[in-house]
Amino acid sequence: MTRIDRYILTLFLRTVLICFCSIAGIFVVFHAFTSMDELVKQGQQQGGLLPVMARYYGPYMLLLFDWTGAIITLMAFLFTVGWLRRTGELTSTLAAGISHGRLLRPMIIASLLIVTVQLVSREWLLPDYRDALSMKAKDITGTAEQPISPQYDKVNRVLIDGRSLVAKASTIHEPSFRLDGDFPGFGDLLLAPICHWMDATADHGAGFLLDSVQYPENIDELPSVGVADRPILFTSRDQAWLKPRQCFFATSVHVDLLQTNQSATRMASVAELAGRVRNPAIHSSLSLRVLLHERIIRPALDFSLILLGLPLVVNRRGRNLFVMIGAAMGTVLLFFLIKTLCSAMGGNGYWLSPAMAAWLPLILIGPVAYLRLRDVQLV
Repeated sequence: MTRIDRYILTLFLRTVLICFCSIAGIFVVFHAFTSMDELVKQGQQQGGLLPVMARYYGPYMLLLFDWTGAIITLMAFLFTVGWLRRTGELTSTLAAGISHGRLLRPMIIASLLIVTVQLVSREWLLPDYRDALSMKAKDITGTAEQPISPQYDKVNRVLIDGRSLVAKASTIHEPSFRLDGDFPGFGDLLLAPICHWMDATADHGAGFLLDSVQYPENIDELPSVGVADRPILFTSRDQAWLKPRQCFFATSVHVDLLQTNQSATRMASVAELAGRVRNPAIHSSLSLRVLLHERIIRPALDFSLILLGLPLVVNRRGRNLFVMIGAAMGTVLLFFLIKTLCSAMGGNGYWLSPAMAAWLPLILIGPVAYLRLRDVQLV
């Protein structure tokens, strides 16, 4: 790496940081003003306003970076090259016989690293903060109840429902499980004041633990039941780890699937989305399958979007910086129009399968982005 490479790279990364901080600052200011009363109230209870805002808006910075990283990188390309052209450094460098491709190489490599950081954040950081990102300003602690989205366990033939859900605590208030399967003695309902999600252990698989079961009333007298060698409903009669009036329902329908907030699904990792699609107990919609394929090809699409702006950066016609920014915005809008149209068609089953709907934008845009990269190398 030469001195001019380090200089251009520093200028580019500083521009990326300034653009991101500007967008993040605008987001925090506007959102905080609309929620200031709730934030101040929480600050009085939890040790100050600044710690509360840091805890509340910190995860949003990761989400904002995931949303805007590629667009900010494209804009940073334009601003950096515009600055080099304005100061005359670009002209002198080109006059020395250095091509645009060699000059832009540090920024292209840095853009690839930014897309990689987005991938790491999307797969390993955001899934851990999805509960925090679904909270309102008045519920920073995550203890407020939210509506529940009923899910039908197709394998066990049980409809999982309840009055409300506390996602952070993995708790259902007033669970009401409708039993459509063959469970002798249990009737058609399983009612309790509260139940909690439990991960798999040596004693049982993953599922819900119902406390103080109200129906069936003779729950402690009923033996555990299941299908073949797979227990489904556990009772204290033959399970020593259960207390009286407790019942455990083994299921692969995770408590996250009961959230009405769709952002919890969109912030799941690729491995979690693939697990949901392969889960035979739940219905996998076409839109979920499209989302899975979109997440797989997201890094390649983001990098293609950045490469689409390279001819604007080279700017052979000497166009004004604001004209280039307008052209870049048009490129971004066209990119998302194609992506949104294909996703809608795949999610609704019109003409395109979920896999083709997700991959078609890359098939259309990828070759164009590669040709633009090659074109820049020769200038």
